[in-house]
Amino acid sequence: MCGITGIWHFNEAQIDNVEISNFNNSLSHRGPDGGYVYIDHDNNIGLGHRRLSIIDLSKKGNQPMQSKDKRYWIVYNGEVYNFIELRKELKELGHIFESDSDTEVILEAYSEWGIKCLSKFNGMWAFAIWDKKNKKLFLARDRFGVKPLHYLCNENMFAFASETISFKYLNNYHRKINDNN
Repeated sequence: MCGITGIWHFNEAQIDNVEISNFNNSLSHRGPDGGYVYIDHDNNIGLGHRRLSIIDLSKKGNQPMQSKDKRYWIVYNGEVYNFIELRKELKELGHIFESDSDTEVILEAYSEWGIKCLSKFNGMWAFAIWDKKNKKLFLARDRFGVKPLHYLCNENMFAFASETISFKYLNNYHRKINDNN
């Protein structure tokens, strides 16, 4: 099942390690096999992942996962059914793989084709890719919305998670009913 989280501060506020860890660990029931976070202090962004190991059981499949060129970071929940075929196509284009995970295939596909990679995927997914070079965060969800991806955005930050209940673990976030009709 897995779970993904992320916080990107637009102001100069640094990512709090405790906050991103609590935010991420709120999804431990989705991924009991591991929970890791990545923090880019230069850009005030943190990504978290709770892992349910299915395809690649080794530590090489852990997330957040970094691309070989160190430009991209990914957190991902789902399954791309045709990742073996895509992996072969990417190898023919010169990409080198270190794991047997579909996560790495998604990361390399994004590196090769950008957002056009989505048209190549057959499966169910929700993922976020941080581009350190261009300071861009790309989020995507499968065509039918099988894998959940919830987000909030205000003047200070953008945050996302696999479940809405996770947002209560964010500092200075207060849930309220929107009774505007």
